[in-house]
Amino acid sequence: MSTFYILLAGSLLAALLFRTFCPYLWRDLRVTLRMFGFGLKFSSYGRRKPPVTLVDVFLQKVQKWPDKPFVVFEGRVLTYSELDRLSNKLGRAVQARAGLRQGDCVAILLGNQPLFVALWLGLAKLGCPVAFLNYNIRGKSLLHCFQRSGAQVLIAGSDLRSSVEEVLPALREENITVFILDDKCTTEGIESLNDTIQAASDQPLPLSLRSHVTFSTPFVYIYTSGTTGLPKAAIITHSRGHRIAFFIAACGLSSSDIIYITLPLYHSAGSLIGICGCIALGATVVLRRKFSASQFWDDCRTYNVTVIQYIGEVLRYLCNVPKKSSDRDHQVKIAVGNGARADVWKEFLNRFGDIQVCEFYGATEGNVGFMNYVGKIGALGRVTFLTRKTMPFYLIKYDVEQEVPVRDAKGHCIEVAKGEAGLLIGKITRTTPFAGYAGNAILTEKKHLRDVFCKGDLYFNSGDLLKLDHDNFIYFQDRIGDTFRWKGENVSTSEVADVLLMLEFVKEACVYGVAVPGHEGRIGMAAIQLPSGEDLDGAQLYEHVAAHLPNYARPRFLREQTRIETTGTFKHYKVMLVKEGFNPATVQDSLFILDDQKRTYARMDQGIYNSIISKQVKL
Repeated sequence: MSTFYILLAGSLLAALLFRTFCPYLWRDLRVTLRMFGFGLKFSSYGRRKPPVTLVDVFLQKVQKWPDKPFVVFEGRVLTYSELDRLSNKLGRAVQARAGLRQGDCVAILLGNQPLFVALWLGLAKLGCPVAFLNYNIRGKSLLHCFQRSGAQVLIAGSDLRSSVEEVLPALREENITVFILDDKCTTEGIESLNDTIQAASDQPLPLSLRSHVTFSTPFVYIYTSGTTGLPKAAIITHSRGHRIAFFIAACGLSSSDIIYITLPLYHSAGSLIGICGCIALGATVVLRRKFSASQFWDDCRTYNVTVIQYIGEVLRYLCNVPKKSSDRDHQVKIAVGNGARADVWKEFLNRFGDIQVCEFYGATEGNVGFMNYVGKIGALGRVTFLTRKTMPFYLIKYDVEQEVPVRDAKGHCIEVAKGEAGLLIGKITRTTPFAGYAGNAILTEKKHLRDVFCKGDLYFNSGDLLKLDHDNFIYFQDRIGDTFRWKGENVSTSEVADVLLMLEFVKEACVYGVAVPGHEGRIGMAAIQLPSGEDLDGAQLYEHVAAHLPNYARPRFLREQTRIETTGTFKHYKVMLVKEGFNPATVQDSLFILDDQKRTYARMDQGIYNSIISKQVKL
């Protein structure tokens, strides 16, 4: 055999061995090189005095591509230079009317629109951090969020005037300056800003206005969803803004991409990953006021969208829309987001074509993040040597009943084995900091985990239970507090919800644990939403959960709701559901109980409830 054929055979064998034993090697290397390139750029940005912030990166793109579309909104196109000039006018107008100085926080209450982006950039050019208020909340919750930011100025959209007026007395007591983006306003205590904006110059704002900004200076305040209490204002520094913005580039995107954002900009996914990611790339954003499953693909076709963002249940909503012959008629190549269930992920790909789903994990305020760049269905991300090196994290044993980490005889936490669920913690270091929550040192301290593996070490407690498999893919298991213990067993609410959603007549499911007097732990309960006009088939539901769930994990109680309330990012509000429990006297919705004898979910009345409380009915 000639040398050529020997070399060819050896090359083929080597390729086969690599494909068999190192199937992800080349993709690992490619992402590693991207991460390395970002690290070099990030370091160079930080060494400069003053540092290069995302505002500076935006201005670089304005110089490079002044006439390139930056934001497309309801048919209107704003180029990089047009958005830049608008942000200058807005910054000057607010500064003139409110007397802003570097470091002063401004809270904005706006829906998805170009003004949100322009106002944010204009304030950042003044060196002012911006608090993104959730336009869905009102009253005490809205006032709480505003006060946590420490802002002395509130700017609201004209369509949100009633929300502002509800809290206006409290704002006036604190001498808060309130502006509305409208031509005029007759409400005492609210000032119109439009005339000042129109008269302001659109020339560049001096760099001296943000001369004291550093990488550790607050850039924005983004609020947690508040699913387990009042929202917390997570501090996003300029350094963290850069890191989050880079994520979208690590997925393989470039300046030629057109990114469709339907998620709310007050959330980190829409603003930091979406808008800031586009700025980092020099890409184009197609912005929509709110997500619409029925209009989603039409928009993608109209605007030649190449990248879509998703979160939570968005992919499932898209799959629930009636099928069309045009489902694969689009240019979308990548979907970026988190929270995709494995079954929906498969259905999405089967229906809408060969789209790379780039699932990721990362809390808004956290110092740990993962990315699934190989398309492994169901995985949050892939862990490599570089991941461990640059982001020291561990999965540790956690007692879900006592709600504390398990510690050994020396008082140290215990790392779980591969394949075992554990609490995700990230070491707090100079390169992986945790900035905490604005105006709440107590809640910030609650996220600290001390003396983990040795005296004096400090970690960020993610509050999430994750699992790492033997191929180094990491998977979400549940949230602390969502996992509950019944009959001595741990029950994952997300796993139970996934089983319920396999049924065609279950449109939405929210699973949680409720306390029963005289019983240890919490018993499973589910709030379910049925399609319009359908009735609950208790017998079919019973057979389904009996076939797919162990006895201790089957929901003992059901609550039928016409609509299950969610946050702007599709997370369920569980606090009130847990509080109301399964008492027919306090719950207005129809209640059902699992009946093993009749093999069905039977309607529950006050008599059955009383029998449970008096322990005449065994659970």
